[in-house]
Amino acid sequence: MNVFLTIVNIVVLLLLAGGLYYLQRKKVSFSKRVFAALAAGIVFGFILQFVYEPASKVLANSADWYSIMGGGYVKFLQMAVMPLVFVSILSAFTKLKLSNNVGKISGSVIGILLGTTAIAAAIGIAAALSFHLEAVQITKGAPELARATELQTTFDQIKDKTLPQQVLDLLPGNPFLDFTGARPTSTIAIVIFAAFVGIAYLGVKRKQAEQAALFASIVEAVHAIVMRVVTLILRLTPYGVLALMTKTVALSDLDAIAKLGKFVIASYVALALMFIIHLLFITFSGLSPVTYIRKAIPVLSFAFTSRTSAGALPLNISTQKSLGVPEGIANFAGSFGLTIGQNGCAGIYPAMLAVMIAPSAGIDPLTPSFILSLIVIVVISSFGIAGVGGGATFAALLVLSSMNLPVALAGLLISVEPLIDMGRTALNVSGAMTAGILTSKARKELDTEVYNAPVNELKAEA
Repeated sequence: MNVFLTIVNIVVLLLLAGGLYYLQRKKVSFSKRVFAALAAGIVFGFILQFVYEPASKVLANSADWYSIMGGGYVKFLQMAVMPLVFVSILSAFTKLKLSNNVGKISGSVIGILLGTTAIAAAIGIAAALSFHLEAVQITKGAPELARATELQTTFDQIKDKTLPQQVLDLLPGNPFLDFTGARPTSTIAIVIFAAFVGIAYLGVKRKQAEQAALFASIVEAVHAIVMRVVTLILRLTPYGVLALMTKTVALSDLDAIAKLGKFVIASYVALALMFIIHLLFITFSGLSPVTYIRKAIPVLSFAFTSRTSAGALPLNISTQKSLGVPEGIANFAGSFGLTIGQNGCAGIYPAMLAVMIAPSAGIDPLTPSFILSLIVIVVISSFGIAGVGGGATFAALLVLSSMNLPVALAGLLISVEPLIDMGRTALNVSGAMTAGILTSKARKELDTEVYNAPVNELKAEA
């Protein structure tokens, strides 16, 4: 019977996927299909919640099969991340789009990411204080205690790493190892390696033009192939979003969410306020926030459902390019945004946790010295946070330990962690795209005609 019900659930998902394919054949826009997939996944997930018990074996087996469509899509995106980052940045050098401006562009992108992270930390602090959130309000059950033990073990492995050592971790000691994504900072390391190769190309071009021209043609050929691979993957976005959203909703612990409703609401209020800050920055730069939202919906929807900033990178870069951001700046903003200044995971979340935990350690979170120290530490700790699952936890460990707060208490929200992480990831991606747009606008390199043009399918239909 369990096998039959599992097959029925799989067939229903496939029928929904068939409906998305029908919309594609009818030339329904990419953005609308992604949104339809998101809505269908939510509805179907709640239906599964209603039909089956939370611990149902049928539900677990069905979700496992759904991972082929959802998790497989994420894997394909992750497969393209490193080649895309390396070749795109190198291509920007061969096209002389960056030349001597690499330092200024990088500095601007990083400055915006860190500045918005400081604002995000302040918003997180305000949200925790406004909702009167305290760690003592949370019941410590078996899952929370197990998570606390796990976090303490993780902290013991990183507690002796100094800030200079963390900076060194950003550098590509072995770029071939970083191409495998073996380290949390591998993406930034590849950006740095690509920049070195690009600068070397510019030097060769001045002295050995023939060899430089050959190298440039090879880079452009590889770049064309990689972008075609990305295009093929992006076509799968609606189907990936459908499966990911269905699985997430179906397996969510609604009872735990209800018990911790105030913490979930406070988190999303903070995330929404920070997103509004992004829109205000875009507005003040003379651009339409409505246009930004329309073009950003697909990538934000995917980031929300997949909970991986790294997996969203190809769609992130495509979205920035559809907003008129030059390819080189889009790659720098997207890549740096994976491990530096994540507004959600490294900004709001650790700040809220610190305020919640402070009273249990006998510290008044309302004192100006505590608030100022917390914001500074959050910004510094945001360097090197991985854009994959677990990045927010790592950021929280760094911040809590620096503030001399008990790190084990960070495990108290384990039951609602996936739900909160969805919004955090979407905000991370929005922060990276905002940095790319503002940098391009400040340097007068943003193509406003492209920005204001109708939604162009992100080249997913090419």
